[in-house]
Amino acid sequence: MSTTILELKDVRKQFGSAEIIRGVNLSVRTGERIAIIGPNGAGKSTLFNLISGRFAPSSGEITLNGRPIAGLAPSQINRLGLSRSFQITNIFHRLSVFENLRCSVLWSLGYRYSFWHKLSGLKDVRELAEQVMEAIGLSWRRDTPAGLLTYAEQRALEIGITVAGGAELILLDEPTAGMSRSESDRAVELIRHVTQGKTLLMVEHDMSVVFGVADRIAVVVYGEVIAFDTPASVRDNPRVQEAYLGGHASVKEAS
Repeated sequence: MSTTILELKDVRKQFGSAEIIRGVNLSVRTGERIAIIGPNGAGKSTLFNLISGRFAPSSGEITLNGRPIAGLAPSQINRLGLSRSFQITNIFHRLSVFENLRCSVLWSLGYRYSFWHKLSGLKDVRELAEQVMEAIGLSWRRDTPAGLLTYAEQRALEIGITVAGGAELILLDEPTAGMSRSESDRAVELIRHVTQGKTLLMVEHDMSVVFGVADRIAVVVYGEVIAFDTPASVRDNPRVQEAYLGGHASVKEAS
């Protein structure tokens, strides 16, 4: 029986007098792949920022593996087993692909603030970084500065960095934004591959990506979750179609 890895209870967030997140309840089971969708301005990114620690909730509870994390710093939450990517690619442009991945695995392998170790002599770090590099299809770009990669390759590298630290719960914020259809299709396969055995929470606008990856979909509108169900149920939900697509097309057509 699956256990709950992430739970939100009546989570709210206000900026001044504006309430952006309005009493969200969400329970994510270990090993699930969850997509969060909704129109622009619905509060999806704010919700991600609350979960990952960039913002503290105004009220409500957020737990990771049963441990309260609301109000903790992002670094503390990361060390408890959560890692996230961002809408804007966040990599070290002057470092090579390999060096970016090597940086991301150091903490998970226990090196942390270990200034006396020589990086080139850490066999376990090198092997894990190379495994992730192979998984994201960038081995042939091993020594290329990350800033010289194509946009799709940079997004793949960021996904690799996000999963390389060994976190149980992976948050991906619009991982296919700006990609062509063929690039998005490859990204879907990559996401499926590198998140095997992990729990995935993803914000995504591309419905073909959502329906290609998610086990369940949470629909956020005006800071509230109006539906949280399987792709098939969400696709046929009239309230979702009206709120998300304005009634002009069905979710089925968008997918």
